[in-house]
Amino acid sequence: MTVSCSPPDHDVSHDFDAPFDRTGTGSSKWARATAPGVIPMGLADMDLPGPPAVAEALERRARHRAYGYTVCDPSGRTLVAAWYRARHGVEVDPDWVLLPPCGPRTALRILLEAVRPQAPVLFPTPEWGGFAQLCRAMGLPHRALPLPLAPNGYRLPPGPLPRPAGAVLLSNPHNPSGRVWPTGAVRGLAAWAAESGALLVSDEVHGDLTHPGHRHPVAVTTADPAHRPSVVTLNSVGKTFNCSGIPSSFALVPDPGLRARFTDALAGYGLWEGGLLEQTVHRAALGAGGPWLDALLAHLVAARARLTDRLGPAVRSVPKASYLLWLDAAALGLPPAGARAALLERCGLEASDGADFGPGGAGSLRLNYALSGRVLDTVLARLDRL
Repeated sequence: MTVSCSPPDHDVSHDFDAPFDRTGTGSSKWARATAPGVIPMGLADMDLPGPPAVAEALERRARHRAYGYTVCDPSGRTLVAAWYRARHGVEVDPDWVLLPPCGPRTALRILLEAVRPQAPVLFPTPEWGGFAQLCRAMGLPHRALPLPLAPNGYRLPPGPLPRPAGAVLLSNPHNPSGRVWPTGAVRGLAAWAAESGALLVSDEVHGDLTHPGHRHPVAVTTADPAHRPSVVTLNSVGKTFNCSGIPSSFALVPDPGLRARFTDALAGYGLWEGGLLEQTVHRAALGAGGPWLDALLAHLVAARARLTDRLGPAVRSVPKASYLLWLDAAALGLPPAGARAALLERCGLEASDGADFGPGGAGSLRLNYALSGRVLDTVLARLDRL
């Protein structure tokens, strides 16, 4: 199975220049734009056209008018392994790979049900709010661990984990700041989790969006081999290729016993590997999406530079992955307790409230800068109203 990671044969960057109209698509992101002219920059999906290869694959499959049950294509596992080898320079055993026909959040929920940790689930703060939400919904005891903020960004907890611990959940790269965790820090966290008898679950849906010049530490391959049975990586083509509306994911689960329990738990919800649309998108994205992704990353790096230059010390941590900017509301001249509403009123820009990312997020805002160049021009002009 071939994975395309070479530079594009033709320039696709122009696809990211003009505004991309999502009218009539049911976009949940644009549903948050509650007044005319508001630019939604809160929800983490891109206002950019996705890879042509994905659209073409869906069109081809739609022309065959039988949409019944499908089985899992075993080549999907080797395709994932080839992707990790080509994009990240690491070796993933295809036997580790599971292909749930559901999004990463659902996959995480079902994985936690398979594990059923009795001790508290640990996760950092500030951190993607879905971890806390899942724990509350499942009635799992949980505890947030404050992340120290250094000049170069947040740091992972610098010592052994509190005990007891049942599981450790981590967004890798960090959501909301776009921080690429150092390899040694991820390896250390995996060791601490294993020593505590906990499972480290690394949510790596932004990992393929690591900016050029930086290296994403894939948790299962970064961990010492002795600790890999206590590590799971969750990923998806959804964030990377702007196709999150077709839920799919892939999991790297080195421990065969845990893979079996995870598979059984999925089946309990009527979920089996091999979803029709999921496999179509998965094959097209990983098999032919590399050149598009290279062009996207160049666009995101340029957009990041324009915004960080404009916002200066308000940027808590310059992102090295994804398309999320984590801002200090007070440094923007906004009231920390009502920053989201104030930004919306003054600038017509909708952001995510930092309080949604746990206690460590109070007084912050998260902006999504995966926008066309022309829309970004408008955003920068509006920021002058602050």
